Amino acid sequence: MKKILLTLIGGAMMLSATSCNCKEESPLKAKVEEYAPVELSSELVSGLTDNEKEIVKIFFEIGQIADDLFWKQTFGDKSLLDGIEDPYAKQFAYMQYGAWDRLDDNRPFLAGYQAKPAACHYYPQDITAEEFEALQDPNKDSWYTVLRRDENGNLIVKWYHEEYAEEVGKMCELLQKAADLAEDPGLKNYLLKRIDAFRTDEYLASDLAWMDMKESKLDFVIGPIESYDDKFRETKTSYESFILLKDEARSANLAKFVSMLPELQKQLPCQPQYKTFVPGTSSDLNVYDAVFYAGDCNAGSKTIAINLPNDERVHAMKGTRRLQLRNSMKAKFDKILLPIGELILEPSYQKYLNFDAFFWNVTFHEVAHGLGIKETINGKGSVDAAMGTEKTSWEEAKADILGLFMVCKLIEMGEITDITMEDAMTTYIAGILRSVRFGAASSHGKANMMCFNYMEQQGAFSRNEKGLYTIDFEKAIAAMNSWADIILTTQGNGDIEFATKFRSENGGITPTLQADLDKINRAGIPKDIRFVQGPEVLLK
Repeated sequence: MKKILLTLIGGAMMLSATSCNCKEESPLKAKVEEYAPVELSSELVSGLTDNEKEIVKIFFEIGQIADDLFWKQTFGDKSLLDGIEDPYAKQFAYMQYGAWDRLDDNRPFLAGYQAKPAACHYYPQDITAEEFEALQDPNKDSWYTVLRRDENGNLIVKWYHEEYAEEVGKMCELLQKAADLAEDPGLKNYLLKRIDAFRTDEYLASDLAWMDMKESKLDFVIGPIESYDDKFRETKTSYESFILLKDEARSANLAKFVSMLPELQKQLPCQPQYKTFVPGTSSDLNVYDAVFYAGDCNAGSKTIAINLPNDERVHAMKGTRRLQLRNSMKAKFDKILLPIGELILEPSYQKYLNFDAFFWNVTFHEVAHGLGIKETINGKGSVDAAMGTEKTSWEEAKADILGLFMVCKLIEMGEITDITMEDAMTTYIAGILRSVRFGAASSHGKANMMCFNYMEQQGAFSRNEKGLYTIDFEKAIAAMNSWADIILTTQGNGDIEFATKFRSENGGITPTLQADLDKINRAGIPKDIRFVQGPEVLLK
């Protein structure tokens, strides 16, 4: 048996082992080992100046505050960790930001905890839908407010900069220090505008400044951004942070695709009325190494690409920035996707598995968020508003399948030349098996299971007598197109009733798929990755 020692490395809790006479092994040891450890370093750091390295150190400090804020939002009290004696349980709670397993439908793994509250700590734990609807406050559904109770038990609305005043103040001080050091004009302007955003919860100006930050070798994604954790209304944003180093050579190779977005939008496989949106062409499509994750993006499954900002006003004015996190992507391919493909694919199809195909599929998943339809065609308002609680799962499904569609289209056009359509499709299908292991609790998991089940129903793939997957590429292309059409039509109609029914009927794990997942789990293939990270790792 082993004695387990806890070490804090740059804000990341890790386990090391030495011999001892422990009586029994922790039941959560296997859970921790479902995440393959990955050291977040980068060769690109050698290209940074001393000044830029000092800025990165400040970014680490700010990111840690964002990490603590996410704990407060999603769980409420990080002191949970202090009361856990089992070091593996403590490690797993640290990784999950609480007592619920994010890759197992948010099931509790610590004694004394029931189902994860849909409200997290964005709302009172006892809030009801009826009570929320009765509240007369125009800011109750803002991305940047929390709901609390006053001394009489009545609901009140508070802005993030009020609720988290101490932490926001510290982040603003540090952002000012970084801005004072910044020599790149775009980075300096963004950091100063972000200070204003934190103090007011008005993020448009800083989002536009981030869009205009074209030349900086450093990037810092920081703030309350995604709303995946709010299962009560799917509106409240969670704090997170990425520190990123730009791969300038690989980014230059992607630049040409941005100008193609309006034409790709016109070619989407749906009726014309569902593709009238014209995407902006000032969007970035760049490649980065990620050197720090904090908060929401570090909880459970790890993000490998970014498509921001989320504000549709920015989409209309400038588009979005798509940031491909190549080192994280490569870690997931090597440690998870490739072993899965080699296990479940019939041998003659394994030659189509490659990292370049995975890179292109993920890259255009993020591009696809900026395509499609933004406003319903029948007067129901924005797609996001009309789709309600189905918004994020159907948006992720759209990005998945339109990303694949664009990769195949660009291969057909001769614009992507290092992979074939067979590579793209095979790697995509193996990639779904990687992703469906995240379960149905996340929006990404629901999206992946809907896609997997639909493609299987359409004959895109089947299992041979040995239980290995074979792919019918002609049927797979047809299924890709028809699934994209269903999603875009549903979004364009704002048809939340159909969306809910379809997802409930097709968003689950079938017994056959569960058998495949059990096979993958028995093989010891990790579910995801976890990071050894911090200034000690990056700047050693």
